[in-house]
Amino acid sequence: MQIVIIGSGNVAYHLAKAFVLNNIPLAQIFGRNEEELRKISGELNIPYSTENLNEADLYIICVSDHSVEDVSKMIIRKNCLVAHTSGSLPKEILVGNYRKASLYPLQTFSKSKTLDYSKIPFFIESENDEDRKTLFSIASKISENVMESTHEKRKYIHLTAVFACNFVNHLFTRAKEISDSQEIPFEYFLPLIEETIQKIYEMDPKAAQTGPAVRNDKRVLQLHEQLLKDESLQIYKTMNHSIQKMYEL
Repeated sequence: MQIVIIGSGNVAYHLAKAFVLNNIPLAQIFGRNEEELRKISGELNIPYSTENLNEADLYIICVSDHSVEDVSKMIIRKNCLVAHTSGSLPKEILVGNYRKASLYPLQTFSKSKTLDYSKIPFFIESENDEDRKTLFSIASKISENVMESTHEKRKYIHLTAVFACNFVNHLFTRAKEISDSQEIPFEYFLPLIEETIQKIYEMDPKAAQTGPAVRNDKRVLQLHEQLLKDESLQIYKTMNHSIQKMYEL
């Protein structure tokens, strides 16, 4: 099977690397950013192009959500299989006379961060059983966790990921702003962060909740509010309100 990855960003790089490490041949990586493509090609020994898209049996589109539809129109081969990697878009966003699918890897990707691809869940949606088997076969060579998912379910998977990853990372960023403002090394908070994450491997997150909001410690809550302003103050109030409402305090 001839496989082409389209894209040059974080997802394209890691998916290409996962393919190479698991001996899944790639015919080409295609995209607009020649500098990034050259780096990926040099590291992974994959042919690349910014102009000529090879004919393939399977195209995997790894670009930003707002670009998926336009990029899909570049694929003119009929009856091939085309899959995007978006967590929120339906497979019908793909425009062309080919079979449509999605191959969604549930992970946050940065090129500089090494990942254990075998732990990354892959969610698959396709138009027919044969394509489902094809994508399952490929994804199962990479990951231990592969399952089928409708677009409706995948929307909730992506929403959950935003809460569990993007929002949490934003809170880390806000926390670092506070520690930096007081010249407290943020590294000192890493053991606390590690323990917080480790807990949810062993217990339900709701049962693991600690802090002044769940204790309904109004004195500490008011003290903290006096130390904050602007967006951080609003986040603090909103988060504490949500915690207290969940625990009916």
